[in-house]
Amino acid sequence: MTVMLGVPQVRLGSRGGAGASQLAQYGARPSSASAPGLVDSFGRSATDLRISLTDKCNLRCTYCMPAEGLPFLPTPKLMQRDEIVRLARLATERLGVRQVRFTGGEPLLRKDLVEIIRGVAALDARPEISLTTNAIGLAGRAVALADAGLDRVNVSLDSICAETFAIITRRPFLDKVLKGIDSLGAAGIGHTKINAVLIPGVNDTEGPDLLAWALAGGHQLRFIEQMPLDADHIWDRDIMITAAEMRRRLSERFQLTPDSEPRDGSPAELYQVRARGASLDDPSLGTVGIIASVTEAFCEDCRRTRLTAEGGVRSCLFSHTETDLLGPMRAGAGDDEVADLWRAAMWAKPSGHGMNAAGFVQPERPMSAIGG
Repeated sequence: MTVMLGVPQVRLGSRGGAGASQLAQYGARPSSASAPGLVDSFGRSATDLRISLTDKCNLRCTYCMPAEGLPFLPTPKLMQRDEIVRLARLATERLGVRQVRFTGGEPLLRKDLVEIIRGVAALDARPEISLTTNAIGLAGRAVALADAGLDRVNVSLDSICAETFAIITRRPFLDKVLKGIDSLGAAGIGHTKINAVLIPGVNDTEGPDLLAWALAGGHQLRFIEQMPLDADHIWDRDIMITAAEMRRRLSERFQLTPDSEPRDGSPAELYQVRARGASLDDPSLGTVGIIASVTEAFCEDCRRTRLTAEGGVRSCLFSHTETDLLGPMRAGAGDDEVADLWRAAMWAKPSGHGMNAAGFVQPERPMSAIGG
């Protein structure tokens, strides 16, 4: 154990470490002078900021949103461009954030997305800027986003079969998604990540085909365990496709070897991919990631802080509470006050999401309202 920013830090191995329940909790919150970053009482420091730009989406994915949609926030309640840039400035210049990812809902639905990215890219402490999107409409905006300063894109795509895609998303837009992905290379945005959820009886047999497609395109595919963040609250742990089952199914066609690079706070456990039966001396075809939020939780090394589209801090994706920053900002709060509210919210971060504990209660707000 070493001391950093005045807070004892739990040093973890590159591929795991103490479970969240084993983290040591510390005493009173340190002063902003001794711990200026977004530290919590378990010694973690949030350096990865997720900013939701809207709760609206143009898909209706079965594991996220009802077919009829949800009541969406009125525009005046959403953070405006200058407010988003101000919070990103506080995060990067005062609170130690090094990565900013824009999420939703669907962030491409923000007409001012290019201007938001340009504003964050112009900050003195410029962070890495990424976007999580369904890629619908991306083809027409990729160049402008790249010119504004976008560094990387994560695309949510659960199937490359048009029929399956339509079943999951309730929309026939696969061709638009694929065009959006194809546009990234021409725009100069590389290292695209593809996020996929496997759903029992729907696309659970398509994992190897999806991986083969991603490898051929030079993308990194990441399979994500389905989480209890659906608006209908019908998630069932007993039938979800687990990380272990994902590895088993992929191994029927590919050889997976744990990647040797440190995980370094990433939610994805990476594996080098080779053809089944290949020698470990053979070149890798690429990597695949598995994000096992449910069965192999990585809370002990969580480095994320989240802002909802209406300016609320969530210290954990599964929080039941939020700390409002937008209200105080609009009421005239200065940078020092807003930054300290943010620090206090993160100091109260729990040791883990509690999903595996008896009595776990799913958050009322679905993923589309929280922002991933």
